[in-house]
Amino acid sequence: MTAPLSESASSDSESRWCSPLVAHQFDTTIDLRDEEMGAIGELGVHNLRRLQCHDPNAPGWHVIGRLLRPLETVNAGLDSPPTAHRRRAMADAVAVLLVRSAEIRRTFWAWTPEEWTHLLGRDQAEFHRNAPAWAGDEVRPYLAAHAYLLGSFTEFHRLGSFQRLTLSRRIFGRDRVDGEITRLRKVLAEWGYRLGHSDDTLLPMVACQLFLLNHSPHLEDLTTDLFDRVRRDGLLGGARLNTLHAVQRAVGALGFCAPPPATTGRGTAQAAGGAQVWQQWIERWYTTSTLTPRARGNVRSRLLKVGRWIEAEQPDAADPASWTRQTCAAWVAAVDRMNVGDYVHRTTGIEARLGKPLAASTKEGQLAAIRRFFADCQEWEWLSRRFDPGRALATPRSITALLGPNPRVIADDIWAKLLWAGLNLEQADLPESQSGHFYPFELVHAITLTWLFSGLRSNEIARLRVGCIRWQHDDKPLAGDSDQVLARDAVCLLDVPAHKTGTAFTKPVDPILGQALDAWQTMRPSQPQCLDRRTGERVDLLFAVRARRVSSSYINNTVIPMLCRKAGVPTADVRGNITSHRARSTIASQLYNAKEPMTLFELQAWLGHRSPQSTQYYAKISPTTLTRAYTDAGYFSRNVRTIEVLVDRDAVTSGAAAGGDTPWQYYDLGHGYCTYTFFEQCPHRMACARCDFYAPKASGKGQLLEAKDNLQRMLAAIPLNDDERAAVDDGQIALDNLLNRLVDVPTPTGATPRELGVPATATLLPIFPVDERTRE
Repeated sequence: MTAPLSESASSDSESRWCSPLVAHQFDTTIDLRDEEMGAIGELGVHNLRRLQCHDPNAPGWHVIGRLLRPLETVNAGLDSPPTAHRRRAMADAVAVLLVRSAEIRRTFWAWTPEEWTHLLGRDQAEFHRNAPAWAGDEVRPYLAAHAYLLGSFTEFHRLGSFQRLTLSRRIFGRDRVDGEITRLRKVLAEWGYRLGHSDDTLLPMVACQLFLLNHSPHLEDLTTDLFDRVRRDGLLGGARLNTLHAVQRAVGALGFCAPPPATTGRGTAQAAGGAQVWQQWIERWYTTSTLTPRARGNVRSRLLKVGRWIEAEQPDAADPASWTRQTCAAWVAAVDRMNVGDYVHRTTGIEARLGKPLAASTKEGQLAAIRRFFADCQEWEWLSRRFDPGRALATPRSITALLGPNPRVIADDIWAKLLWAGLNLEQADLPESQSGHFYPFELVHAITLTWLFSGLRSNEIARLRVGCIRWQHDDKPLAGDSDQVLARDAVCLLDVPAHKTGTAFTKPVDPILGQALDAWQTMRPSQPQCLDRRTGERVDLLFAVRARRVSSSYINNTVIPMLCRKAGVPTADVRGNITSHRARSTIASQLYNAKEPMTLFELQAWLGHRSPQSTQYYAKISPTTLTRAYTDAGYFSRNVRTIEVLVDRDAVTSGAAAGGDTPWQYYDLGHGYCTYTFFEQCPHRMACARCDFYAPKASGKGQLLEAKDNLQRMLAAIPLNDDERAAVDDGQIALDNLLNRLVDVPTPTGATPRELGVPATATLLPIFPVDERTRE
């Protein structure tokens, strides 16, 4: 007979975890002996459960000794409170295992994972259906400990909602498990993870699952292969996978395993592109090209589209070496006539545009990709130069004519509302999941103001470094929180990293942005350095938390919808969806159209462009600025002048003017009147010669005309030719030159000024300012 349960086996701490196959220390015969089965039956449930008045000296205890010893060794080694309730549960667990062994005639250390799962059940209800009726809820966790230590059972993901932390503490020891979890929490808390908080339950659950799978509670024993196996076999799912990712990051930071793999592109099937030989050429180019990964991927997707077209229309051209100028011409023509959805791998997201003609920019992108491919293949001497890709695959003029600067500027009223929403952003405006806010408010506020004020691309915003904001006054550096000068007197400078079109540069920004970035930088948790894919260096990214950089798509997917909701504006306008890049065009155009605007070259430096030509794609002259410039140019007033005309109403009403002999309108020349009906066509109207149509004001005819009380005064618009306009604008010299050229030009009477023999009067016309109201 064995010793009482409390006195059996050794309680050495290492025995709790160093060897899970405790049964191997004993007789490991698999089949249950006949005498053992008989002894279990003779002892009965009352004795096996060690209920009150059970017989500890019954001969059956000695017969089942080899079964009882490992069970009591496990119970003695568990880190469990020595209460009567716990002792009752451990005793019942032993009884359940002995009864089940007798039922299936095999020892418990030989059970399969399926047999252990059947006994433990996928939930508490299933356990009660499969276990004896007298086994309570408290028995199941102790059975799980025996399954782990005696049967190497690790299929805990099959047991549903199971207290893995409690089980790990019982097997490995409370202090040891809690100490290792505390190590993880410390690392994650420094990075800003909520998993680092003491009230989190996900981290202990996942960590204990790993300890149980690895048969060790030490972080040093967690290997990369273990994390990979958990993902590959689906041992954790849902939010637990995110926690697993964080745990591996922490263990990797401690130097015990490799960091977790990238999680982008999950579940996306790779696109196919026609014949296999064409795809092989594309993959060969893809692995050789030195373009950035994103640009390389864009070219690859367009080349695969070419492959699908070849497979359908030009099967003999599947090998790029067989391409001729005729093949190139056929592809250019096909692109010119192509519609949305033609030769695509999938139509997800473009259903509403299917069948519509491709945009000119899309056609240009298709042709640019195939030009790049053949130019590289010929340059690398993979293909012979049978044609010039630049000419044979050139974009037709009908397409290039549709290309040009067209900044998708956000309307001023909508942009003003978005600015208001960003400046008044509150914690309640942030999107919230079941677990709370994903990012701290200060981080979201800083990203929002960066998008609204910096004019940077989303990729540049995501790649800003710690310390990118600098303050200075009178060309001297200044601390951001300094009170030496007023904020309005300080200049805020933003350091922009190397980007799409150039190297790193510095630009001035509004102090509001600098204050927001300083506020986030002050509370930013310490983060491990991240790899800058563009420069290849490891840097401290400003917008990083929980050891992860903020995605460049965060502005499009979260910030802009959030601002639109707060501002009460739609997420799209007549120019399309409001995207992160449209802010860059909007800010550039507003700076270019300001009351004291930035020049194109200044704007080029502020945007970080290599040439002003690139800047033209962002800066657009607003209609208001264009109207002001057009008005200041005085197009109408430059070409048209007004002159006062007197209409003799008596001559008109009496009918005397109808015969053409009696003048009825008089053009006031200042020094006299001209009665020539077609005065606007007279070449001598700037200085009238003495002809029959001229009446000086000092003459009796002129005085008689002024004495009439039925005259109607009005203004007439007189168009000026270039010489007359010069005489009006430039003065007497231009007027004299005009008169000299007209000396032999006939007057309305037929005689020239030279024939009249009397020099013309060199007096300018009385000019009135042009007013739209005077024209009517």
